[in-house]
Amino acid sequence: MKKAVFITLLIGMMGLSPSMVTGQGKVNLPGARVSVLAIEYPSIQAAIDALPAEGGEVVLPAGKFEISQPLFVTGEDIRLRGAGAATHIHNANTEGKAAIAFFPPQPFDRSAKGKKRNYRWRIHLSDMRITGNEKSGHGIDALWVNEIYLEGVTVSYHGGDGIHMDHCLEDARLTDALITYNKGTGVYILGNHDSIISGTQFEENRDAMQFVDGFNLTFTGNIIDDHLRDGVVVDNSMGNTISANMIEQCEGIGVVLKNDTYATTVGANIFTANRKGGVVMSDVHGSSITGNTFTIMAKRAVSVDSKCRALTISGNTFANRSIGAGKFKGRPEDNVASGIVLESASALNISGNTFSNLSSKALTTEGKPARQIVFSGNLMINTEGGHENLQDSKVEGNHVIKEDR
Repeated sequence: MKKAVFITLLIGMMGLSPSMVTGQGKVNLPGARVSVLAIEYPSIQAAIDALPAEGGEVVLPAGKFEISQPLFVTGEDIRLRGAGAATHIHNANTEGKAAIAFFPPQPFDRSAKGKKRNYRWRIHLSDMRITGNEKSGHGIDALWVNEIYLEGVTVSYHGGDGIHMDHCLEDARLTDALITYNKGTGVYILGNHDSIISGTQFEENRDAMQFVDGFNLTFTGNIIDDHLRDGVVVDNSMGNTISANMIEQCEGIGVVLKNDTYATTVGANIFTANRKGGVVMSDVHGSSITGNTFTIMAKRAVSVDSKCRALTISGNTFANRSIGAGKFKGRPEDNVASGIVLESASALNISGNTFSNLSSKALTTEGKPARQIVFSGNLMINTEGGHENLQDSKVEGNHVIKEDR
């Protein structure tokens, strides 16, 4: 008799359940809640539904699990934990429905405002792979969840957004994730406060991340590669930090700031070969673009329109593929670089930047002449300044170097 069969028979003869043998049975610790082992239930939804009202943990085994309807999580103080990428949930739905829905109990009105919203707290999803198809909805659709925590997840191939957070107001966290090949935005966040996205890789979504009508986003230590439109879009939001990210080869723009966005810093990022711009700002106020490296940005490494005010653009490097001594990396046709474009802009501080071997001028002005600009302490290597076109401005301490390319 095989060993596994013998052990199963022995368990039955002793009157024990598998959960007791695996340590999920008798509970001696006051306040402890038994983890629900999904492997013991006919479906993942049945395991979630088995959670007590006060919450708890559902443990998913390794395996591929195909679903055709969303997995609904309606409670709070809940964790869903898988076995890493070995736990694969595939959404076969073709009617635009999500794979996992963190929704309040039915019925509810998604358009409800204020106190009519049923907020839940502390839902934690970790260590699993979630995939969909072109006709499915979002990968994870979270509505009105405070302190949502997503870690170690792969979210790919969905017809909607990879992760969609709708007014998950307080302290949303996404870390150590992989968000790829979703037809919508990799991570779309609407109306959140105090959100952190870190250590996450985004590839070939429509946009990598959108943060709309929110406050206090920290987006740091992420990689954005090969997006079909834009990288990071911040819309009508304040108090944001976008730092230490690698943002490259977006078909659109690396970072878009727009619509009354203010108190935002874009710093210490690398921008490479984004086709339509590096950091493009429209109606942005009291913000800084500092310490970034813009490499082989053919168009609009930084762009500022007439609605922007009180911006600081400092300490950035704008360059092509030059590695010195007349040498450069890559193909000659790719060895292009741009600087700053001012679209009828005014009231800006542009200082301490390095412009090296650009294909354009350091400053390009469009529309009405740029006014009330401080342009000081900048270094231009084999690059024309363009600052002679500024009006009513302070231009001083800049240095131009011409050398063999």
